[in-house]
Amino acid sequence: MTTPSSSEGSTKIRGGASAFRHRGYLLYWLSRFLATFSTQIVSVAVGWQVYDLTRDPFDLGLVGLVQFLPALLLVLVTGATADRFNRRLIMGLCQGVEAICCLALFLLVWTQHGSVTPIFAVLILFGIARAFLGPAQSSLVPNLVPPEDLSNAIAWNSSAWQVATIVGPVAGGLLYGLNAETAYGTALVLMCAAAFLVVLVPKPPQKTSTQATSLETLFAGFRYVWSEKVVLGAISLDLFAVLLGGATALLPVYARDILETGPWGLGLLRAAPGIGAIAVALWLARHPIRNHAGLIMFASVAGFGLATIVFGFSTVVWVSIVALLFMGAFDMVSVYVRETLLQLWTPDVVRGRVNAVNMVFVGASNELGEFRAGVSAALIGTVPAVVIGGAGTVLVALLWSKWFPQLRQARHLDTRS
Repeated sequence: MTTPSSSEGSTKIRGGASAFRHRGYLLYWLSRFLATFSTQIVSVAVGWQVYDLTRDPFDLGLVGLVQFLPALLLVLVTGATADRFNRRLIMGLCQGVEAICCLALFLLVWTQHGSVTPIFAVLILFGIARAFLGPAQSSLVPNLVPPEDLSNAIAWNSSAWQVATIVGPVAGGLLYGLNAETAYGTALVLMCAAAFLVVLVPKPPQKTSTQATSLETLFAGFRYVWSEKVVLGAISLDLFAVLLGGATALLPVYARDILETGPWGLGLLRAAPGIGAIAVALWLARHPIRNHAGLIMFASVAGFGLATIVFGFSTVVWVSIVALLFMGAFDMVSVYVRETLLQLWTPDVVRGRVNAVNMVFVGASNELGEFRAGVSAALIGTVPAVVIGGAGTVLVALLWSKWFPQLRQARHLDTRS
């Protein structure tokens, strides 16, 4: 297909807050931020509540598992739904269901129900809602802004997500410290506000799928990812990089046994990647990548791996914190480029199904990455597990740059070129 010339593509990119010039995106962004903040409060509150009831760490693992499994088990349905029906409507309905879940958790605490079974039942429903929300929410952005503002919109989305995932758990802990009803009540109000804002988003244009539902249409997302090497390379690069380089699960070990900092040090270590990511996301919102996006993505993944190696070897607190800051910064650049390329290179008619596949890959890489880190640490030691994982990430970046030349040659984030 014909694409604009390189010079034309690069001059179209705008920075700053250009995405917010579009009223629909502004409402969408506010809704997404409030919903993410609410979800983080619920995550912390549920963890405390379940552990208070059972005192069994295994149940804490189940809290995350029951929320992730629906996205995996329903991947063929959630993406197809986002492509066949109004994505704004799906987003609003899912947030409405999540608000009902917040209300249910509030009532369980208020009535002093002492069993965890209904809590897990609510979390399963919460996970189902999130499974349908994810593809619709991600696929809606390109319908709200023109291509030249897409990368800016994704940068602001990333900033909102990082802020919510850093501040949200802190707020959740403080609110739960007052009482559980306050935590769940606040989450309920925020989720209701998020759903209301989505209703105000003007109905955007969307190319919906009109094909009859069949195995062929359900697997269209997987088929497109496999056939489009830029998309396949971007998704698989993130999968293996995070799978090998993820070290967050081992931060308590570093804080207690290697750096000997105690709980306050663990808090700093956990916050550092998010702070680095927020700083870079805000920078990218004002100074978008104008050329050589593919090369920058590969360099960032390699940088993430090198920073992981430095963190793995470090025995000095401030060096470890700086390394984690760079890990978050490099990861944000990679996510920014990957998400923009994913939306740009995917036709609107299959965007929901492709985003559903991407969600499963991202979720699996995070979950399996922590599992890989824990098993490796148990077998060969904590430091070797982190260092070898970082080296593996660098190797993945080098191999993928060779195996996916189309991704390496991707240049602009406003056109397919």
